[in-house]
Amino acid sequence: MTRGVELDGVSVAFGDVSALEDVSVSVEDGEFFTLVGPSGCGKTTTLRTVAGFETPDSGTVRIGGEDVTTTPPEERDVGIVFQSYALFPHMSVRENVGYGLRFRDPPGGVSTRERVDELLDLVDMAGMGERDPTALSGGQQQRVSLARALAPGPDVLLLDEPLSALDARLRERLRVTVRGIQQELGITTVYVTHDQAEALAVSDRVAVMNGGRIEQVGTPETVYREPASRFVAEFVGDNNVLDGEVTSTDPPRVTVEGVEVRLPRETALDPGESVTLSVRPEAIDVVTGSGNGRTTLAATVESVEFLGEAYRLHCTWRGHELLVRSGERETPGETVSLAFDPADVRLLKSETQA
Repeated sequence: MTRGVELDGVSVAFGDVSALEDVSVSVEDGEFFTLVGPSGCGKTTTLRTVAGFETPDSGTVRIGGEDVTTTPPEERDVGIVFQSYALFPHMSVRENVGYGLRFRDPPGGVSTRERVDELLDLVDMAGMGERDPTALSGGQQQRVSLARALAPGPDVLLLDEPLSALDARLRERLRVTVRGIQQELGITTVYVTHDQAEALAVSDRVAVMNGGRIEQVGTPETVYREPASRFVAEFVGDNNVLDGEVTSTDPPRVTVEGVEVRLPRETALDPGESVTLSVRPEAIDVVTGSGNGRTTLAATVESVEFLGEAYRLHCTWRGHELLVRSGERETPGETVSLAFDPADVRLLKSETQA
């Protein structure tokens, strides 16, 4: 039986405010699928629509191939983990995890106690069933919340920014735990976060949302290396975005502020076309000399950040701010030569074409 999730042309409005506009996306059976975007982009509304807490003004929601657009939340086979742990303070950890089993039998023909023990072990909370939830750390409370969502054996797991209230180091550890549990169970998972690094780290595929619409869906590698729009390029990780005009098609070149930028040979363009380019900071090198045939820019170092494994250089070039990731510290105020290869230049949809 398929356990995927599908939204087909879903729109949701709150009064005069449009939260989702014609959103269509499919989540495969057993996939870890992440919705990422800035605050107010519609990612939580999308999740709430899958859960049944919001009813679309138009469009269809399917779970396991079945139309659940108007099905109430309690009749949808989904487990939900919220940003707030939402544990019952008057119940023990064991009672919290087993709460959903009051209304349905545990999967696999086991007893409620066996199911709770199994899940506490899965989330690394074995032996803590009798503890008071308020005596647990934030990370432990969130693991209990995850176990509670999984207890009835739902077909789909929905996670609404479950780690955002935790400190950075714990968040990184727990996201590995969540991903490991998802892979072990093979459960279809829709995850919401505003943290781009988190989305790239845990997902099979990522949907980048903006203004109630989906800008791009793809693997983390594709979204990072081949952004489909200026918004994706600028939102997902650091990027350098430049506007220019096509001045040559054989070989393809774009003139930006009087400098010709070479593009990959297979790029299809028309002469005179306005385009937008992006180059990731790690694709730019500080060089001496001509750059060996690469596009070279003379830029001024404005400031330097030490990141531990590298330095982030904040540079200016002809009025543009450029970010460079370098293994060497450069001196603020000095002029450096920055070089990058055509293969590292990405052609974006220009604003006039958006």
